[in-house]
Order: sequence, then C-alpha cells, then structure tokens
Amino acid sequence: MNEYYLVFFTAFVLSFFFTPVARKLAFKLDVLDIPKDDRKVHKEPIPYLGGAAIYASAILTMLIFSDLDRTAISIMLGGTVIFFVGLIDDIKDISPKIKLAGQIIAALIAVYGGAKINYITNPLPGYDVIYLEYLTIPISVIWIVGITNTINLIDGIDGLASGVATISASTMMFIAAISGFDFILVECAVVAGASLGFLPYNFNPAKIFMGDTGALFLGYMLAVISILGVMKIVTSATIIIMILVLGIPLFDTSFAIIRRIRNKKPIMEADRGHVHHRLLAKGFSQRQTVLILYIVSIMFGAAAILFADSEPLEGSLVIGAVSIIIVYAGKKLDFISKVNKDDKDENNKE
Repeated sequence: MNEYYLVFFTAFVLSFFFTPVARKLAFKLDVLDIPKDDRKVHKEPIPYLGGAAIYASAILTMLIFSDLDRTAISIMLGGTVIFFVGLIDDIKDISPKIKLAGQIIAALIAVYGGAKINYITNPLPGYDVIYLEYLTIPISVIWIVGITNTINLIDGIDGLASGVATISASTMMFIAAISGFDFILVECAVVAGASLGFLPYNFNPAKIFMGDTGALFLGYMLAVISILGVMKIVTSATIIIMILVLGIPLFDTSFAIIRRIRNKKPIMEADRGHVHHRLLAKGFSQRQTVLILYIVSIMFGAAAILFADSEPLEGSLVIGAVSIIIVYAGKKLDFISKVNKDDKDENNKE
C-alpha cells in the first residue's frame, strides 16, 4: 500500500498548492459566487475555480502514476469533459439540458474505456449474477450521470462536498485493496488526496468554493471508480456496499428528487430542503453541521468496509448496529438543537 500512499500524498500536495493559485485567478477573472438569495449560506462574494485546482492535481497525479491504458485515458478524457462543463457553468450559467448532454458524453467516454456495469448480483441465495446485455450501456450511463450530480447537490455549505468525497474515495480504496482490485487503487488515492488538499481552504469560513467544476468532477470520478471497483464484487451485498460508501450524497439526492416531485417542482430546481439546510435550521453552525455529516459518512464508510470483508450475516449485524447508532445520534441532535434554541430564546428575552 506504500505506493498508493505516495499517490495520495502527491495529489494532496498538488491540490494544496494549486488552490491558492486558483483563488487568485478567480479574483482576476471575476469568477465569484455572489449570494443573491436566502438559499446561499455565505454573505460575502467567494471566489470559484477551486475545482480547477482539484482537477489539475488529479489529472497530473494520474499522468504520473497511472498505467496510461485505455481505461485510464478514458477516465481522464471524460473527466476533462466534465471539468469544462462545470467551468463554463461557473463562469456563465448554462441550461440544465446542455449540462446533462455534457455529462452523458463524459459517461459514454468512460463506458468506452471499460467502466460498464455488465451485471447485477441476484439478491436471491446463490450469489448468481444477472447479465444486463443490451442494458449495460444505458444503465452504466445513468449510474455515472446520477452519481456525478450527487456531490454537486450536497455542495451547499463550506467543506461538505470535499470532505464527503475524501471519505467516500478513501472507503473505496480500502474496499478495493481488500477485494484485490489493485488497478483502481491509484484513482481512489488520487480523488481522496485531491479532495483533502482542497479542504483546508474550503472549510468554514471558506476562502474558495469548488463550484460545479469541482463538484461534478469529483462526482464523476467517484461514479467511474465505483463501477471499476466496488461494483465488480460478486456478492448480494454489492448494492448495499455502494449505498453505504455514498450514503450522504445518495440519500440526500433521493430525498431531494422525491421532495421536488411531490411539490411539483423541477428536479433540477434548487431548494433549502437538503440535509445540511435542515441541520442549520435546527440551530447548528456550519462547522457543527459539516462535522456531524462527516461522522455519519465515516460510520457509513466503516460499515461498508466491514460489510465487504464479512459474511452476509455478520454484514447484516454491522448494518443494524450502524442504523441504531445513527437513529440514537439523531435523537440526541434533536435534543441538543432544542436546548440551543431555548437558550437563544432566553437570551433574546433578556
């Protein structure tokens, strides 16, 4: 694993040093996120282009350490398409249809390079697989586009998207190592390192945002890595493992879609119903909210690693234990938020 720690460290250092450069460039080019509505948590203009630092560090590290085969080249080409789609959207808003078209093109490039879901595991006893055949490409594209957007949807407060991406990529790196998928470890280490190197500048109070440039790129990379790595595990627990690895983004995105459909609003329309908005509404600060979601992500990640390296029964017990802890923690958080609110009310009365 020492080689992959070097990959992680290289991506981290490059991202850490590229980010201040991207910040200065954003000010020069006037690429700023100016809060225009109450959905925005920040009050002052914050520079975008943090995603450019993440992208540059990730691609450069892959060029140094990856075997430049068809798969690696397709990942970098698809990531580059996603990068430019996000960059154009950050500089000049583009329509959702154009963004979706760009994401589909990037997904098709990845599929051409081998990032395909060829089968799904039969949940019935026996661990037999169901081959998708002619559905392989459509399902692979849907998965990549879907996961690409999950990171973008949680990128609503300082440090959340970059931290969750770091945790998810690190989790997949350990699962790939356990399962013997050495060929994907470089990509996992690259994403984890690039995300973590950006985090010191993005943690509250943020000095720079990753924008769609970074959020879409990280989501794309996690989507492709998951297909090339975790989705190749032939057990009935595969889908459960992926749900755990991408727990916060997947659950938040799923509930956002359900919420918008129920309210008869466009799926792509932004709102303040995301999990981080709900925690902020309960009285938690941005830092407290992010740390809470980090802890939940780490718990999901640890459960995914244990699940991947255990028998079905043991894995089920792990999931049960994690669920109980999260429910208990949720009740505690409700209690704490009520206490904080009561304290604020008392202070206001005084």
